[in-house]
Amino acid sequence: MAETLHIPYHLLTFVLFHLALFASSSYSLSFDFYATSCPTAEIIVKNTVREASSLDPTLPGKLLRLVFHDCFVEGCDASILLQGNGTERSDPANSFLGGFSTIDSAKRVLEFFCPGTVSCADILALAARDAVEFAGGPSVQVPTGRRDGRISLASNVRPNIIDTSFTMDQMLKIFSAKGLSLDDLVTLSGAHTIGSAHCNAFMDRFKVDSKGNFTLIDSSLDREYAAQLTKRCPGGAAATSPTTDNDPETPSLFDNQYYKDLLAHKGLFQSDSVLVSDKRTISKVQNFANNQDSFFESWEQSFLRLTSIGVKIDNEGEVRQLCAVVN
Repeated sequence: MAETLHIPYHLLTFVLFHLALFASSSYSLSFDFYATSCPTAEIIVKNTVREASSLDPTLPGKLLRLVFHDCFVEGCDASILLQGNGTERSDPANSFLGGFSTIDSAKRVLEFFCPGTVSCADILALAARDAVEFAGGPSVQVPTGRRDGRISLASNVRPNIIDTSFTMDQMLKIFSAKGLSLDDLVTLSGAHTIGSAHCNAFMDRFKVDSKGNFTLIDSSLDREYAAQLTKRCPGGAAATSPTTDNDPETPSLFDNQYYKDLLAHKGLFQSDSVLVSDKRTISKVQNFANNQDSFFESWEQSFLRLTSIGVKIDNEGEVRQLCAVVN
């Protein structure tokens, strides 16, 4: 009698996910896109991110936020990197994005070894992937072959990005428009396990009057935690205020602590706290809080979906010589 072949569940889901991903006729990225044209492309990006992260421990969070803001507007086409009046980068919602210099550094090296070959869009996706790994998160194999977009409009930013005050339905509407699911929303929110924010992103959840009296406005926020946040924001909600870690416990480590924070009512943003108050997402939050492996497995799949949003291929885009300007 023939023996039954047993395939681990996580391996089976990984294989089925990638088969479904590549079954789409509109999806033309590949894992060996630069195998011949620039075989050291991913190594160059990884080394650049590693060196920059060693000098700036906040860089992983910046790169991760940067890829979100790129992919949710115009797709993953590096349109966020374009400079100039009226570009996405010029919109006030993107005024505190960082990590641009790291992308530019990687691009300079790649142009030296493989001129006109590796797109800025691929560099950004790979850099964000590497940033997560260097911060302690899972290693994700990311397909490449994206082209750089030629359009970048500030007017496209606000309708397409998540605001920290959004309700669950508002977030889900935007995620659904990008082809992302409710599970993707919960998983990708885990990006807040690293990174930081300015006071104007959460100060509307409580207030302190001129006499120093503290009032909690959002009851979904832990009172003691909120009181601690007021000390981080002595000047009120000014956008120029000091930054506060998204995760108060392990701010530089990509782990499942974010979900534990949520269950303790210590989500920094209102958009974090709704993941616990909404019955559609609470079970997933609890699962990730109790099982980091489960979070990491979901992250791998959701990150691939994120970095596949609206990709441009072949003649739909270009390979910029400089990431800040079109050719």
